[in-house]
Amino acid sequence: MKMLNPFLSQFVSIQNRFQQTLGHLVAWGMFSLVVLAASVVILRYGLDSGSIALQETVLYNHAILFMLGMGYTLQQNKHVRVDVFYAKQSAQKKAWIDLFGSVFFALPVIGFIFWSSWDYVAASWAVHETSAEAGGLAYVYLLKTVILIMAATLGLQVLSVAAESWLTISDPNQTVDTGKETSDQEGQL
Repeated sequence: MKMLNPFLSQFVSIQNRFQQTLGHLVAWGMFSLVVLAASVVILRYGLDSGSIALQETVLYNHAILFMLGMGYTLQQNKHVRVDVFYAKQSAQKKAWIDLFGSVFFALPVIGFIFWSSWDYVAASWAVHETSAEAGGLAYVYLLKTVILIMAATLGLQVLSVAAESWLTISDPNQTVDTGKETSDQEGQL
């Protein structure tokens, strides 16, 4: 099994760098969300004008940022976790919990999301689905495609968590590039 460890370590390192890059791009995308939302408010209440397409752009932007940021959130260990017992465990026990949760909970759910979304997205692409609103955006099928991208990027990050957990269990002295940012890096983009 030790022969597998260098491969897993490299996978964790590459995957975590990928998620970190994607997470930073998503963070910069938040600027566009703020600008778009402010524009909707200014147009509606300041100029008594509105745009369905602009409102849907805010919705699309939010959905894309949320879905593409999920893997990064998991990679940074900032996801919602019930820490009743986890926080007080040793690194080995945390690794076992993470490995078990990844393999038996997260991966099956992500697999189900990918499988159940495939036909949904394919049907949308088949008709080049557009907004049901007059004056809305014509690219609903592209937005729905992000569901599959989210499942893929989150699935890769769950595999990275599982691999990192296995490395901690199999060789506690091995150091792995987790890609987690320290508190002094968190404010920098």
